[in-house]
Amino acid sequence: MRVNHAGEIAAQALYVGQAIGARRPETRAHLLDAAREERDHLDWCRKRLDELGHRPSVLGPFWYAGSFCIGLAAGSFGDAISLGFVSETERQVEAHIQDHLGRLPADDAKSRAILETMAADETHHGTTARLAGGVPLPFAIRRLMSVGGEILRRTAYFL
Repeated sequence: MRVNHAGEIAAQALYVGQAIGARRPETRAHLLDAAREERDHLDWCRKRLDELGHRPSVLGPFWYAGSFCIGLAAGSFGDAISLGFVSETERQVEAHIQDHLGRLPADDAKSRAILETMAADETHHGTTARLAGGVPLPFAIRRLMSVGGEILRRTAYFL
C-alpha cells in the first residue's frame, strides 16, 4: 500500500499542476475534480497503511514536488495534450493496480476493496479525459512516463 499511497501523492500533485495551465474552465474543473478524488484515494491508502502497521514513503514531499512540476509542464502544452497526459497516466495506474490486485493475499479483502474502487475511479478519469478532448501522446512520452512510474514504484516500496 506504500507504493499506492506514493502514487496518489503524485497523481493529485500532477493534476493540480496541470490545472494551473488549463486554458478552458471545463478542463480546469475536470483536473481539480480528479485531484480531489486522488486525495480521497490518498486518505484510504494512508488509513490502510496504518491498519497494516506500515509507514508511507519518506519521499512524499519529493513525489509531490516532482509531480507538480511535471503537471505544470504538461499543462503548458494546452488542454488536449494535458488531458491526453491524464488519460495515459490513468492507463498506466490501472495496469499497476491490476498487477497489485493479482499479487494481494487472498484473505486481504479490505485492501482489495480499496484497490478495486480506486481502479474504477482511475478508469473514469482516463475515459472522461479522452472524451473531453485528450489526444494520444507520442510513444516517447508514454515510455518516459512509464519509466518514471517504475522509479516511483521501486523506490517507494523501500523508502
